Amino acid sequence: MPVLEAHGLVKRYASTVAVAGVSLSVEPAERVALLGPNGAGKTTTLMMLLGVITPDDGWVEVCGHRLPNGRSQALAQVGFSAGYMPLAERLKVHEFLRTYGELYGLRETSGRIKESLDRFRIGHLADTMCTQLSSGQRTLVGMVKATLHEPRLLVLDEPTTSLDPEVAQRVRTGLQDLCREQGTALLITSHNMVEIERLCERVVFLSAGRVVADDEPGAIAARYGHQDLEETFLFLASQSGSEPAPQETDRMP
Repeated sequence: MPVLEAHGLVKRYASTVAVAGVSLSVEPAERVALLGPNGAGKTTTLMMLLGVITPDDGWVEVCGHRLPNGRSQALAQVGFSAGYMPLAERLKVHEFLRTYGELYGLRETSGRIKESLDRFRIGHLADTMCTQLSSGQRTLVGMVKATLHEPRLLVLDEPTTSLDPEVAQRVRTGLQDLCREQGTALLITSHNMVEIERLCERVVFLSAGRVVADDEPGAIAARYGHQDLEETFLFLASQSGSEPAPQETDRMP
């Protein structure tokens, strides 16, 4: 059963249709990127998938729970992290994580915190005040916080923003291990196409509020006649005002 399933999502703002019938699904342990240029409907779609806003048409199910009525049960099995999210300034890292562990309902947090910090190779930061963390370290701690309760679905918004190449590689390895060991599914948004090609096995491209491609990264680039995802992204961004219809060969849930 899919961890995430959405069908026919539509969202209107006055006379503007921000999302025009988006459907997608994510299976356990699958690593999926949700991509699109500014104005493509990506953020609105993501907010509907998380139950933050209600679609005008269509439906969303997360871990078998239909939104919005089942939102609490669904989000108990979801982790979310973004580089722009703040940390508690007056707590040490392990105190910050323990607080979230207790909010998640974990009975024993010390071992889980150590394991999660070690997964991303930042165990040495456990006793550091959050105010003393660099922007990259904050991103890593946010990643640990989002995975502390072993979610079935992990949603990441620009997961490697502010990270140098070595730390970004550490994040990719940690996320791949998480998917393999725990069956966690990933849904990632990013403007770093190289990162997406390295981390994700499937890409869903949005343009003008519609899904225009849903396939492996290399297959999508080849379909549009480009060498890589970055060239494809730039092409779709240039076409975003023309509301292209989904391709007949696209993989649609």
